[in-house]
Amino acid sequence: MPSLAMIELIFSHTLPISDRFMSKKDIAPQRLTREIVLRTALDMLNEEGIDSITTRKLAQRLGIKSPTLYWHFKNKSLLMEAMAETIINEHHLVSLPIDGMTWQDWLLANSVSFRRALLAYRDGARLHARTSPSQGHFNTIEAQVALLSHAGFSPVEAVALLMTLGRFIVGWVLEEQQEEIRSDPPFEADPTIYPLMLQGVNTLQNMNADDIFENGIRMVIIGAERQLDIKMQT
Repeated sequence: MPSLAMIELIFSHTLPISDRFMSKKDIAPQRLTREIVLRTALDMLNEEGIDSITTRKLAQRLGIKSPTLYWHFKNKSLLMEAMAETIINEHHLVSLPIDGMTWQDWLLANSVSFRRALLAYRDGARLHARTSPSQGHFNTIEAQVALLSHAGFSPVEAVALLMTLGRFIVGWVLEEQQEEIRSDPPFEADPTIYPLMLQGVNTLQNMNADDIFENGIRMVIIGAERQLDIKMQT
């Protein structure tokens, strides 16, 4: 019969490396939950930015050792995905159409809502860009594609339209959030050489940021609408 020490040795080699080297002190305290870890990471995101979030700093903030975090998130990528998903779930309020909305109205409302969600947290766009859609969002995406398919788009066209808008918005917010931390000099150019450019730039600089964004989204929607009209006529 194998000794107790031998049994413990055999058992230890069946565990993941991270668990194999955990001491009893590293076992997650009863008071520490996945939600606490997640909310603390989101607080760090708002206060210090995405580059500050490391497992070491997060563990220090929580008053624990780094291996304890693995009880709740197996790695940093899973933590980032959970953070991005939480932001979307709590701040993106028009992911599906409201009764009576046309597909055009829904795309605009969805885009505005998505932008606001990304702006809800510092580096929200950078965080979102590091993640991929999870299975928890597949039902929503399927419903979105179904809505556009019902309007006349093929599934390929519908997915392409959603991807175009999604990447447009992430890139837009990325620029917005970088502008907040940049100190750009005033935009200057010779009006005798660049009159048209200055006319456009000066007009946009005097507009509300929300209005500029919505005008850009409308251009994409009008283009999609025109493409659909041409398709229906052929």
